[in-house]
Amino acid sequence: MRFLANENFPLDAVEVLRQNGHDVVWIRVESPGISDSEVLSRAQAENRILLTFDKDFGELAFRSKLPASVGVILFRIKAPSGSVVAEKVSKVISLRDDWQGHFTVVEEDKIRMRDLK
Repeated sequence: MRFLANENFPLDAVEVLRQNGHDVVWIRVESPGISDSEVLSRAQAENRILLTFDKDFGELAFRSKLPASVGVILFRIKAPSGSVVAEKVSKVISLRDDWQGHFTVVEEDKIRMRDLK
């Protein structure tokens, strides 16, 4: 899958996803400091599912109605270290193949998905 990891996404998780064969671009390296709306626009333009810990993307996708049909995965998990996040992210991503087109919230004990189309 093609992902755009937001600036707040840990390197360990980016690397694990790449090792699992995913195409991951990381904002922290590619375009540090760009606005959330620019991140979302880039994900849309490059047809990449956005990976983030930033709740503002729900606001942008639903209230501001910015294009987000490519998909957003918001992680709301405990993150004591990058390696723990990497393990959880890798496990969650492998559970499904229908991330595209949804706004998804991943919590410790559940996954909630809402259609973006």
